[in-house]
Amino acid sequence: MHAHRILISVIFAGVMLLSACRRSDDSPAIIPETSVHVRTAIAQLTTEPRTQDVAGTVRPLARAVVSARVLGTVARADFLVGQRVEAGERLVSLEAEETAARLLQAQAVFEQAKREHARESALLAKGVATSESVLTLTDRLRIAEAAREEAKTLRAYTSISAPFAGVITRKFINAGDLAVPGSSLFAVEGTDHLRAEVEVPDSLPLPSPSTGLRVRMAGGETEGALVELSPAADPSTRTRLAKIALPAGAPARSGDFARVAWPAGELTAITVPASAVSLMGQMERVFVVTEGCAVLRIVKTSGVTAGRVRVASGLDAGEHVVIDPPAALRDGQPVEVRP
Repeated sequence: MHAHRILISVIFAGVMLLSACRRSDDSPAIIPETSVHVRTAIAQLTTEPRTQDVAGTVRPLARAVVSARVLGTVARADFLVGQRVEAGERLVSLEAEETAARLLQAQAVFEQAKREHARESALLAKGVATSESVLTLTDRLRIAEAAREEAKTLRAYTSISAPFAGVITRKFINAGDLAVPGSSLFAVEGTDHLRAEVEVPDSLPLPSPSTGLRVRMAGGETEGALVELSPAADPSTRTRLAKIALPAGAPARSGDFARVAWPAGELTAITVPASAVSLMGQMERVFVVTEGCAVLRIVKTSGVTAGRVRVASGLDAGEHVVIDPPAALRDGQPVEVRP
C-alpha cells in the first residue's frame, strides 16, 4: 500500500513537470533539467515603400536612320555594321551628275547677273541709266545667287556623313545600288546617354520627374533618373511610356533587357532579424519565447528589407523571437533571456 502511494506521487509529479512547457501543437514536450540562455528581439510591424518590376529595353538617346535626299548611284559605302564612326565622318558618296550640271548652270547665271548689275550700276553713276533698271538687275542677281546656293546644297547631298559619333547598327545599301530620295542608307546609334524605356501600367502611381529608380540588367544593377513620362496611356495596352536615364558607365548596352523597380505604394509587414529565421528541412521556422519556454513556429517569409526578414504568416507583431538560436534548442524547452 505504501509503495502504491509512492508510485502515484511520482506519476503526479511527472505530469506537473511536463505541463510546465508544452509544444506549439499542444503535445507534451520532454523538458531538460536546465534552461538555455538565449537572446531575443521583437517582431516589428514596419511600413516600407513597395515596388513593382516593369520590363523594358535599353536604348540610346541619340539614334537615327539616315536617308538619301537626292537621286543617285551609290559610289562609295565602305563601312560595316558595328563600326564606330565620328560625327561628320563621310560614309556614303553618290554619283548624281545632274546635280553637278545644275550647279554649273546656276553658277553661270549668277556670274552673268553679277556682270549686268555691275555694268548698269556704272551707267547709273554716269547718268545714262535709270535707277529702276538697276533695281531690276539687283533682284535678278539675288535670284541667281539663291539658285546657286540651292544647287550647292543639292550637290552637297551627294556626300552623306554620320550625324553624330556612335556605332553603325544597320547598313541598307552597297556600292552600285540606286539611292532614291527617302530611301534608308544606314542606321547609327550613340554609345553615350543610354536610357531604359519601359511601358508602365496605368494602374501604377506616377512619380515626380528626376525620381531615382533602380534598374536591373544582365550586366548588373544601377540607379537611373526618370526623365520622360507620357501623360497619356496607350488605349490598347493601358500603359505609359517612361524613359529612365542611366548614368555614365552603367553596365548596359543598346538593346539589353531591363527591369525597373517602379514605385507601387507602401507595404506593411512584420519583420524580424534575419538571424531569427532558420531552416528545418524545406520549412522556415522561428522560436518564440512564451512564458519562459521556446515555442517553435513554422513561418513563411516574403523577402528581406534593411537586414530584416519580412514574415508573411506564422507570427504576430510584438512577439519575442529568439535570435541566433542554439542548434540544440527544441520546441517547448525552457529558456532564460539574456541581454
